[in-house]
Amino acid sequence: FTNPETPGYVGFANLPNQVHRKSVKKGFEFTLMVAGESGLGKSTLVNSLFLTDLYPERHIPPAADKITQTVKIDASTVEIEERGVKLRLTVVDTPGYGDAINCSDCYKPIIQYIDDQFERYLHDESGLNRRHIVDNRVHSCFYFISSQGHGLKPLDIEFMKALHNKVNIVPVLSKADSLTLPEVKRLKRRILEEIQANEIQIYQLPDADEDEDEEFKEQTRCLKESIPFAVVGSTQMIEVKGKKVRGRLYPWGVVEVENPDHCDFLKLRTMLITHMQDLQEVTHDLHYENFRARRLQSKDGEPAPAMDSGGNTRALKEKEAELKRMQQMVQQMQAQINAQTKSSPPGKVMSHNL
Repeated sequence: FTNPETPGYVGFANLPNQVHRKSVKKGFEFTLMVAGESGLGKSTLVNSLFLTDLYPERHIPPAADKITQTVKIDASTVEIEERGVKLRLTVVDTPGYGDAINCSDCYKPIIQYIDDQFERYLHDESGLNRRHIVDNRVHSCFYFISSQGHGLKPLDIEFMKALHNKVNIVPVLSKADSLTLPEVKRLKRRILEEIQANEIQIYQLPDADEDEDEEFKEQTRCLKESIPFAVVGSTQMIEVKGKKVRGRLYPWGVVEVENPDHCDFLKLRTMLITHMQDLQEVTHDLHYENFRARRLQSKDGEPAPAMDSGGNTRALKEKEAELKRMQQMVQQMQAQINAQTKSSPPGKVMSHNL
């Protein structure tokens, strides 16, 4: 034990290092849901993102079996370790979504699954042994939108409106290599306009703090402008100019998955890695708290307060409106007092009861 040489130094500045060591030792958990119609490259993109094979024995049913097929929920968990940091990744796939003739209720099993994970976490959190709670809550949902349309389909709108208050939705434009760059820009703009017109709340990247460096601020701005992310997925290694890259080989050339000039794959992966903690915090502080409040209030027989994306309750908004009305009344009374003071003869004191 030695006394620090710096006068006035206690040592609690080392606390972040302790938290870092503890977090690395414990490892991290993250649950990602991928949803969208079949054939949009969901499985390929997930394998490309995490450099793993989550679907080694994937079975694609024939078209006749899809007529009455219901949506299934397949959760695959894999332990990934990189430079001593362990990540327990759970990918939730939704095979059968959008494949049947009648797709009006195809998103209900997905909603049920998300609520079931909230319910399980609430049960574990209320139990006696809370030290080893496994977090299986869905932290983010990559929703795949077809690049072959002219925007959002009615099913896309209904799905996102049904889930935007339960999970962090990240819209993804699939198979972007089938479009030219001007077509990608037009389709992105159209999708964002339809999302706004239908009041769909997708995941919003937080603004960079003032003390962040300019490079990180520019990266955050670029990520925000890239939504929805136009992606291309591939696990095939191709040699281009003497270098091995993951891409797709066409008669006219090669589309490189990790080339930012070809698609937004790197931007999507960067967003996921750099904002993984924020996705978990929004899930816990907003979506889970909404569910928890509804469950607890339903037990008491009282309606739960509805929280918006900013985390404010309706009661808080009513209080703010009431405060504004009171401020306006005070301003009006002050204006009347000033007017009467100006019109009064000098030396005469006016008394007012507020």
